[in-house]
Amino acid sequence: MNSLVATSRNFRNAARLLGLDAKVEKSLLIPFREIKVECTIPKDDGTLVSYVGFRVQHDNARGPMKGGIRYHPEVDPDEVNALAQLMTWKTAVADIPYGGAKGGIGCSPGELSMSELERLTRVFTQKIHDLIGIHTDVPAPDMGTNAQTMAWILDEYSKFHGHSPAVVTGKPIDLGGSLGREAATGRGVVFATEALLADYGKAISGSTFVIQGFGNVGSWAAQLIHERGGRILAVSDVTGAIRNPSGLDISALLKHRAQGGLLKDFHGASPMDSNELLVHECDVLIPCALGGVLNRENAADVKAKFIIEAANHPTDPEADEILSKKGVVVLPDIYANAGGVTVSYFEWVQNIQGFMWDEDKVNKELQRYMKNAYKNIKAMCKTHECNLRMGAFTLGVNRVARATVLRGWEA
Repeated sequence: MNSLVATSRNFRNAARLLGLDAKVEKSLLIPFREIKVECTIPKDDGTLVSYVGFRVQHDNARGPMKGGIRYHPEVDPDEVNALAQLMTWKTAVADIPYGGAKGGIGCSPGELSMSELERLTRVFTQKIHDLIGIHTDVPAPDMGTNAQTMAWILDEYSKFHGHSPAVVTGKPIDLGGSLGREAATGRGVVFATEALLADYGKAISGSTFVIQGFGNVGSWAAQLIHERGGRILAVSDVTGAIRNPSGLDISALLKHRAQGGLLKDFHGASPMDSNELLVHECDVLIPCALGGVLNRENAADVKAKFIIEAANHPTDPEADEILSKKGVVVLPDIYANAGGVTVSYFEWVQNIQGFMWDEDKVNKELQRYMKNAYKNIKAMCKTHECNLRMGAFTLGVNRVARATVLRGWEA
């Protein structure tokens, strides 16, 4: 089941639980705007090449639309549509005043030089600059993009609209980026994990973890869990997977990586099959990579008691049903990985006010938002007698539906 079908199914289940009017339900599902542009650039060798760029602006009932821009060869309208819709519910779950959007360019960033990436980003910005904006649609980094990409978008957008640091988030600190933003998604995952475990009389300290994906989110989550006394048994990235039944020394692993070493070559662990990592014995499994990694083929073999969805859509609906029957508690992505967009909101606020926060304030505010969101999800679970995924979806959908009705858009 592709991500758009799965996301729409979760939405419809939530709408049914909420008893939404059919007109409201339809209006919430249809995107506000879908943009498709051709981006033609000269390569370094002088030849011309064209890429297709997308931006789906899903909903703006609660505020400016918000969502990342990804550079990946598999970017397509369905994926972008699904992720834009997820952002609408995610921002509502986190209770930040945004709607949802998502964008991307179908390219392989690793095959492009830095100057080619810059040209591509600037051309894409030229094509969409009049459809994004500080109070309209605020992009951010995603897969294949980073702070430098946002700096190029900011610069190109500002040529048309004047200096506008709040038009993108996830920027370099020197251009108005927020302290704490780099670690925000991973830190939010840890705050979400703490809230869930506390509900079951447990804590990170003394629990065992397996982390699939050791990029920005996975590595920060691992570092913070390690600092809190959690024992990380196995991790993986694109180069392979490693494990240590006594617990990995995350500080040493991060140092190894920083020195250019591959994860699979780390001396403090033994290699393992990447496919086995998802079904490794542990208390908490945290998928931090691509979507659809937990499916009907492997869900029955999952041994974790808790799954924290740090990635977008890592669990197929078929796997969800299997895991539910097994008694595995799944903390959904639209809450678990909302730390990034929450601190993006803080960055946007700081840019608009022209007053920057220290990192301690950013982290404390993030913890407060994540704790409050978990309490609100649990309240919806109790009201609708549903699991955490439907608790999160009913919370997010209800907030957007209420804003839509109050504005009179459903007529």
